[in-house]
Amino acid sequence: METISWGDFEKVELRAGTILEVLDFPEARKPAYKVKVDFGDYGVRISSAQITALYTKEALVGQQIVGVTNFPKKQIGKFMSEFLVTGFADENGDIVLTTLNGKVPNGSKMM
Repeated sequence: METISWGDFEKVELRAGTILEVLDFPEARKPAYKVKVDFGDYGVRISSAQITALYTKEALVGQQIVGVTNFPKKQIGKFMSEFLVTGFADENGDIVLTTLNGKVPNGSKMM
């Protein structure tokens, strides 16, 4: 594992946002949703997330998650992803979202 400096870490915009809407993404190669997230002053952004195995669309709405907001937009088929949804693979390889245990203002940066 390569070590990084504190300055390197500070460059990554890991921000809290609240999921506003979750849509099916049938065109995706792997099962995924399109999630629309409110990042406060950083805007409402949309991304693709391969989280269908552990989460229903209804359960996700209102959840506060962590996203990387300063990656360039990424084309996924006909869809343009505007941020990276963060999570960890469980023992089955399914993605567990990075969520918050308490509420913070949307757009708050991880420290």
